[in-house]
Amino acid sequence: MNEPIRAILVDDSPTLRTGLRQVFRQAPEVVIVAEAGGGKEALAHIESLRPDVVLLDCQLPVMEGAEFAAAVQKMGLQTNIIAFSAYDDEEYVRGMLEAGAVGYVLKDETPEKIVEAVRAVARGQGWFSPSIAARIAAWVREETMVSPKVKLTGQECKVLHSLASGKTNDCIATELGISERTVRFHLRNIYDKIGVRSRTEAVVWAVQCRHTVKE
Repeated sequence: MNEPIRAILVDDSPTLRTGLRQVFRQAPEVVIVAEAGGGKEALAHIESLRPDVVLLDCQLPVMEGAEFAAAVQKMGLQTNIIAFSAYDDEEYVRGMLEAGAVGYVLKDETPEKIVEAVRAVARGQGWFSPSIAARIAAWVREETMVSPKVKLTGQECKVLHSLASGKTNDCIATELGISERTVRFHLRNIYDKIGVRSRTEAVVWAVQCRHTVKE
């Protein structure tokens, strides 16, 4: 039997936290091990409990969500953060991704989608609400920054664009008219070239620094 996913809820609204606890009671594979209304309290919980996932409000009193996510990263724990926000503004999305969040879930998502996001992130995958995924994909296409040390082929760029849109390997294969095995081959090359280990890290890299295409 698989170990349950251990999660912490961090939001300054007691009412919202109560609602989230109800949501996760319907998902027995997820166990809420603690909750907090502020960053300092939450950091103490994370240090002592070492959860798999933190569902984190982007706007916290005293400590902003991005500051909190960065502090968790410095702990060096195997804890993945999902930004949980009512806002899809560029400032919030970029800030949370750059601070280390591996998912971004809007608060108007259905309970089923929130649980799905926690499951995905616990497996080391990214999860983004559709409008956030679309925004990230647009940044990958339009970002003006350039990384002169990295050169991706045209096909690798297409795979990265599709990846940023939240598409699975089989969807990317269908979209590009190639085999799923070829998609995995391109992804390995992309990861090696940009120095990352996961789909989410590749998306974050693409947001932070546009790839250079080898003509």
